[in-house]
Amino acid sequence: MGKIILTGDRPTGRLHVGHYVGSLRRRVELQNSGEFDRIFIMIADAQALTDNADNPQKVRENIIEVALDYLAAGLDPEKCTIFIQSQIPELTELTFYYMNLVTVARLHRNPTVKNEIAMRGFEESIPAGFFTYPVSQTSDITAFKATTVPVGEDQLPMIEQAREIVRRFNMTYGEVLVEPEAVIPDNETCKRLPGTDGKAKMSKSLGNCIYLADSAEEVKAKVMNMYTDPNHIKVTDPGTVEGNAVFTYLDAFCKPEHFPKYLPDYENLDALKDHYRRGGLGDVKIKRFLCAVLEEELAPIRARRAELQKQIPEILEMLRKGSIEAQKTAAATLAEVKAAMRINYFDDDTWVKEQAGKYQA
Repeated sequence: MGKIILTGDRPTGRLHVGHYVGSLRRRVELQNSGEFDRIFIMIADAQALTDNADNPQKVRENIIEVALDYLAAGLDPEKCTIFIQSQIPELTELTFYYMNLVTVARLHRNPTVKNEIAMRGFEESIPAGFFTYPVSQTSDITAFKATTVPVGEDQLPMIEQAREIVRRFNMTYGEVLVEPEAVIPDNETCKRLPGTDGKAKMSKSLGNCIYLADSAEEVKAKVMNMYTDPNHIKVTDPGTVEGNAVFTYLDAFCKPEHFPKYLPDYENLDALKDHYRRGGLGDVKIKRFLCAVLEEELAPIRARRAELQKQIPEILEMLRKGSIEAQKTAAATLAEVKAAMRINYFDDDTWVKEQAGKYQA
């Protein structure tokens, strides 16, 4: 069996730079590496509905937004299959079967689920669909027999739970499913980029995101208002780099070649950090540097997105074809699963003949 990637995003809004450094940039690199036989990129609208059931229009409107971000960032439909989750009914059926292989107690212990429940304030009012999110994600991964799943660090518990369900299925019914491996960003900072307010998670609901589609003016305004060191009041004050969102973003985006172009007074990022720690370096200066760094990264994405917005019919056709192709693959896996579980009754000639002969006089 070859190497296969499955990954995706919930269409609850445009993608932000946290998505980009946490997974999307890596997906493009993997796509272009030539190391993978197939790459499936999923717009996870069904999963988005688990906590947006009363606002399906929000999900519907963001299908194209996410597709535009994917293509603008460099995903190539000639090299990967981009599809919409809800158009693959086999995923729902697989989820139903897998639910019998995991306990409620185990779902309660999933750290990612616990954190998301707390963040949304669900408590006992958690929708069942959201609670069983790890099972649905296992269905997505296994339907395409993915060997590799590029994710942010916060998703590692989800992948581990998927591996547990795969092992349980294979032990119970036979070796059918593939146990996936997670791929997380190499850059430690990129594993979890904080919000512009310095909070641990960049989130649309918290309003602390820089979006890939933001204009240069919007990015500049957000950067200039970013959280730094609250004790760094005067330029002469020593500053703290750790927990300072501006330096965290520089860790994620800054390259050595940026300094000769935008900040030639410093040899590298370490030198900039040292000066900030000593005092004598103002927040405005480092924020302007970050603006230049982000603009170099985001300007090409923004330009491609503007062109792609003129091609919406073509993008919709791409999603339709991608969904058809993905369904064929998922249907083949579902057939194997049902055969292993011995519920493929009318596809099993032996069973049909046995039943016909069993009750004959």
